Amino acid sequence: MKDNLINIVESLLFASDTPLSAVKLKEVIENVSVKDIKSAISDLNSLYQKNNRPLDIIELAGGYQITTKAEFAPYIQKLFKGRNIYRLTQRALETLAIIAYKQPITKQEIEAIRGVNVDGVIRTLLERKLITIEGRQKAPGNPLLYGTTKFFLQYFGLKSLDSLPKLKEIDELLKADEKFLESLDQVALQQLAPESLGIKNAEELLAKQAKLDMNQGTDGDGHNHVEVEDNDQVE
Repeated sequence: MKDNLINIVESLLFASDTPLSAVKLKEVIENVSVKDIKSAISDLNSLYQKNNRPLDIIELAGGYQITTKAEFAPYIQKLFKGRNIYRLTQRALETLAIIAYKQPITKQEIEAIRGVNVDGVIRTLLERKLITIEGRQKAPGNPLLYGTTKFFLQYFGLKSLDSLPKLKEIDELLKADEKFLESLDQVALQQLAPESLGIKNAEELLAKQAKLDMNQGTDGDGHNHVEVEDNDQVE
């Protein structure tokens, strides 16, 4: 039964294009426990490692999914070279980050942080199924509340929202990477109130950014000029 369960679990994970939870696998297989399924997944992963297979089973978006190992990515990219690739712009990533860390959050609250209109970006993120409408806030006008989706976790390779980088870790990365620091949206950084989120040296970061702006120049709204290919990029 054990070997057969491993084969059944592998076939289901292979056939599914989305992560499958242990509970969902139990519903399909029946007459087994969640513990048995998790044990089968662990054993299957051990077999992959023992036989030097190019596959792994990882926890992703609340479930399990078979993936190829990173070392084979260049070959897979060549295989799918002709497919359209959509990348999020910096504006979209900034908005998505605010939603991820502040959810549930209204469009008005996002705009207060970013300092710009986000109608187009919100529409794009909804179309890409990275965010969803969580409900309405109990406030004048009953504005819509936005949050991230399971596909957001899958897209960024996250097990859960708890897997998001801690803000203190981001602070350390910012201090170590001047090029990334140059690209920060200063309005968003100031209005996020980083001190209250665990970032200790916000004033130091802002002063450093101001110095970089004076030395290298930015456009009128505090952003660096970056050229992108319209065919590859979406907001």
